[in-house]
Amino acid sequence: MTKKHARITAEDLWKVQRPWSPSLSPDGAQACVAVTKYDMEENKGATHLWLLSTYGGEARELTQCGEKDGQPQWSPDGSRIAFVAKRGEGKGADEEPQIYLIAPDGGEAARLTSLATGVSGIKWLADGKRIAFISWVWPDLKTEKEQARRLKERKDDKVKAHVVEHTVFRHWDHWLSDGRVPQVHLVDVRSGKCRNLFSGSKYELPVFDTSAADYDVSPDGRHLAFCFNPNPDRRGDQDHHIVEMDIRSGKAKTLTATSPFSHFSPCYSPDGKRIGLLMANMRRSVDDDPKIGVIERKGGRLTQWSDWDRVINAPLRWAADGASVYFGADDCGRLSVWRLQAGKKKPGVVAPGGTVSEFDVKAGTLVFVRNNMSAAPKVFAAADDGTDVRPIETFNDELMAKFRLGEVREFTIKGWNNEPVQMWAVYPPDFDPKKKWPLVHNIHGGPHANWGDNFHFRWNNHVFAAAGHVVVCVNYHGSLGWGNKFLESNNGEWGTKEHADIEAGTDFMLKQGYIDAKRLAASGGSYGGKMVAWMNGRNGAKKGGDRYRAYVCHAGCFDWVSMYAGDAGYWFQHALKTSYWNDPVKFGAQNPLTFTRHMKTPTLVIHGALDYRVPDAQGLMYYSTLKSLKVPSRLVFFPDENHWILKPQNSRLWYREYFAWLEKYVGKGASKK
Repeated sequence: MTKKHARITAEDLWKVQRPWSPSLSPDGAQACVAVTKYDMEENKGATHLWLLSTYGGEARELTQCGEKDGQPQWSPDGSRIAFVAKRGEGKGADEEPQIYLIAPDGGEAARLTSLATGVSGIKWLADGKRIAFISWVWPDLKTEKEQARRLKERKDDKVKAHVVEHTVFRHWDHWLSDGRVPQVHLVDVRSGKCRNLFSGSKYELPVFDTSAADYDVSPDGRHLAFCFNPNPDRRGDQDHHIVEMDIRSGKAKTLTATSPFSHFSPCYSPDGKRIGLLMANMRRSVDDDPKIGVIERKGGRLTQWSDWDRVINAPLRWAADGASVYFGADDCGRLSVWRLQAGKKKPGVVAPGGTVSEFDVKAGTLVFVRNNMSAAPKVFAAADDGTDVRPIETFNDELMAKFRLGEVREFTIKGWNNEPVQMWAVYPPDFDPKKKWPLVHNIHGGPHANWGDNFHFRWNNHVFAAAGHVVVCVNYHGSLGWGNKFLESNNGEWGTKEHADIEAGTDFMLKQGYIDAKRLAASGGSYGGKMVAWMNGRNGAKKGGDRYRAYVCHAGCFDWVSMYAGDAGYWFQHALKTSYWNDPVKFGAQNPLTFTRHMKTPTLVIHGALDYRVPDAQGLMYYSTLKSLKVPSRLVFFPDENHWILKPQNSRLWYREYFAWLEKYVGKGASKK
């Protein structure tokens, strides 16, 4: 039995219910959300749909039969909810996700599609008679039977070789080499008959992180606007355009053909006269912050609505009157919902973060999922101007009330060149400033990401702190949320400024008087893992050696040369501002591998075999190198995980190994001064 005000543990993270994908009813009175629950013993999660009143009251579980019911979307008349799921048992089980329909008052869900290639990214058309969706199909095949036949042939084929010519041939944990592409389809709700809108054309949606934000259907149901990369190499750093297609005839026109920007996430205004979108100047920089643009469908004029120097996230959502757009954006470590009104260059906050992960807006109502570093995800409702904010569920209230969490403090420190840098610090629940505590850096990846005010499930700072450490997270040069200049400030000299910022964080904390200088450690994942490898080599070369006693490197980049085997190898030429074949000196100065001979600090290396972003050879190479140098090291390798640790029991082992390593080299808990 959990004691009241207990310390939160890694196992507790998997007891937290995780609401996502909120969808409002047409009248704004109800929200349908997907809620994922995990079972440690079963080693998996199950996702069901819940109905929430935006005015308060008891939540009602709408689906219980499936294990992965998600992406709910209300019909225009509010009589049905479409969702994506894999259901059934035995021979009748869905091998790929399909569209299901259910009435909001309950009953059995009815399967609408049975496509061998599966379904994602669903959207109702305004007539309520059709639903648009995405399916990954072979573009040379015309019928569903042909698609199913080829899919079976591929599965049955004893030869599993990948043959490619594209620059990018795999992404995160899956290959892009079987010839399938994401295309938009329509299904008739009454008959279940499907139609591929892109059949016989050159069109496809972007192949990276494809979602419903990549397309939209006009309010009259006659046109489809979508994002398209005309370059056959399909790289993410290329210009993308917005194409509009007549759904009946299939005729299409590129709306942004003369624009020098890259364009994403089209969204029709409520009256259908305009298309909102995101636009970024990829020719200036592949890291350019997206801006909001609007296309006037009559005449085709493209206008940039915003010049705000922050990264704006998809999707965009129009206000009912078409006079403003809503979106998510990260500003100084907090991800909020913002609204930009026509004629104004700067947006205003509507739902402040913490971290607002998803939202929907309809009929004067805003619904959103918000968390912060000390609060699990929770669904809120508000007026669409951000007033009258209220929680509308209690999924995690009882669980979270049991835990005593430590204090979270936000600091601004002087980093590289004395420039201001944000840093979070999370303290143990029993923190006493009169004692001496071990310090652990939690270094974020990217590098063009950040440590936000969020309740992280893979790197939870309260779990780290509850084990007896003061945890710090530095948003070093290159982090997003402070504008393009800061975001791009480390390009061409990766490692130098970030390292200076991290060390400045250590210096700042040592000056507070409660950190033990002999009990310092650093951990990081992805680019954060690269940084601990960098620190191991650079600090080891200093007179007096490395002041850190231990490192943890999760999915870390060790060698930029072999990182070209990853799914973003082409991008490094932009970020490093050279290549290993053109300027090996400049390239090597940014490569952790260059400083290998100075590495002396004990390191725990963790990696997954299915990681295609940072290929597993990076971790294996780093570990073997440390062993060759006779540096104390340990390898934790997951054959069934990718860039992240997604299975409950694997996560439990991950945390156990993490804490055991830190305890061995820096201990845990406080000592007297």
